Amino acid sequence: MYAVVLLVCCSWVALLCPSVQAYENLALNKPAWQSSTVWSNTGAERAVDGRYTHLYVFGGQCAGSVGGQTTAEWRVDLGEVKSIHHVFIQYVTGNNVWDENNVYTGYFLGFSVFISNTTNKEDDVLCFRDTSYTRATIPNPVNITCPYYGRYVIYYNNRTHKPYPEGYSEYAQNLLCEVEVYGCDVYTYGVDCKRCGNCSGGVQCNHVTGTCPKGCDAGIYGDKCDLECGNNTYGVECKELCGNCSNGEPCHHVDGTCPHGCDAGMYGDKCDKECGNKTYGMECKELCGNCSNGEPCHHVDGTCPHGCDAGMYGVTCKESCGNCSNGEPCHHVDGTCPHGCVAGMYGDTCDKECGNNTYGMECKELCGNCSNGEPCHHVDGTCPHGCDAGMYGVTCKESCGNCSNGEPCHHVDGTCPHGCVAGMYGDKCDKECGNKTYGVECKELCGNCSNGEPCHHVDGTCPHGCVAGMYDVTCQESCGNCSNGDTCNDVDGSCPYACDVGVYGKTCDKACQSGRYGISCTKACGQNCQGCNRFNGVCEFGCHPGWTGTFCEKRSNYVISHFLVI
Repeated sequence: MYAVVLLVCCSWVALLCPSVQAYENLALNKPAWQSSTVWSNTGAERAVDGRYTHLYVFGGQCAGSVGGQTTAEWRVDLGEVKSIHHVFIQYVTGNNVWDENNVYTGYFLGFSVFISNTTNKEDDVLCFRDTSYTRATIPNPVNITCPYYGRYVIYYNNRTHKPYPEGYSEYAQNLLCEVEVYGCDVYTYGVDCKRCGNCSGGVQCNHVTGTCPKGCDAGIYGDKCDLECGNNTYGVECKELCGNCSNGEPCHHVDGTCPHGCDAGMYGDKCDKECGNKTYGMECKELCGNCSNGEPCHHVDGTCPHGCDAGMYGVTCKESCGNCSNGEPCHHVDGTCPHGCVAGMYGDTCDKECGNNTYGMECKELCGNCSNGEPCHHVDGTCPHGCDAGMYGVTCKESCGNCSNGEPCHHVDGTCPHGCVAGMYGDKCDKECGNKTYGVECKELCGNCSNGEPCHHVDGTCPHGCVAGMYDVTCQESCGNCSNGDTCNDVDGSCPYACDVGVYGKTCDKACQSGRYGISCTKACGQNCQGCNRFNGVCEFGCHPGWTGTFCEKRSNYVISHFLVI
């Protein structure tokens, strides 16, 4: 059937044939209406049934209105607004040659075609009106270009204003064997009914070229508004530049929003706002550090334009200075301390506590003897749980004194709970006896050490012996009576040669026993003494009867006389 259409088309309007092939016949079998119907088989629908091989009015393929009328109107309802390209009309021929002698040419002359969105032809546009054809020149069939939008295609003719042009019929009458309306759905264009692009305001593009009469919607460009904005642009005419979308992604071509968020330092739907309120970084979630003078940091990386506040350092000024000596500020970039660290800290930034049992300035001090081998406090060396046994003081570096009975001293002040060992005194038993004293509580007095030296503070011994005339380990024993005034041995008190008269013993400190006298009591008293002097042997208590003399060594005269008398 379409082949026939094309053949007929080409026979009349050859230039239109190439453009007709792809358009759809929008009128086929659509509802049709006419102002009157001449016969039951000439209803309005006959003109849209796709048949026009029998071009006779009553052949059952053509629509015909009643004759003798001043107006004749026929229309087809396309069902909805369509984009119309052209209208094809096949008029009745009576199956005769179409020329100036064909009676039906006079009825065809003067016709009009309207495109409307209502059933009233006056409500929209006149597509075509014949004002120049003659019976010899009017084509049949005819293709009429109608680049309009509408729902109703209306064929109209009238004979209302005499005189009529030459060749016109007396009355108006519809004698339509076929009306074909070629085009596409709205918002399409071209012979293949391509979809229109995104025309501004949603208007229809040009149905032939596809161009948009008022430009493109936001985010679209090109003659046909079928290209999305690129090169980091968006919006109307792609004049807006995208913000800073993450990872360099393009923004949305219409509204400029970023699909996966913003680059560091930016925020907003379009990532076109720099972080503020002293924030920076991804999603502006990072807080600026302590920039000098309260300045905001850089919105991307958080760096401070003019350095850090005192006491802070680092590229973001978030690092607190360590413990620089004398309260000095650290270097604002690397945090180093210009003159070292306070006690207990070490490292370039003075942020490390002393370890390895050290403390104090430059960690040069060694911890004392903390209990259970615990480390001491890194600053002052104090022990958290006291000292090991035998040590005391805040740093447990002091050894306990000499507490009595080996008792430990108090771990804090070093005092001895029950006094000191011999030779020591003081609360901490850390002082040796002085002032020539010794022993427990220093109550003992030193003896007579040589050269007036003090004795040993514990046992009272004299380091270099005793003064002359004294002996024993403490030089408190006086020598006995050595002969010839000799000095006794300063250790055991013995006399080097012998004892003086009247005494004997190892230390010459014993008086001669009865009956003995002289040096070392080596001499015996006279036999006739009643008891001699231990020094010189003189019988100072008299002699036995019959004896006389200093040593009772002589017989008395009485005895002799007595013996003689006898």
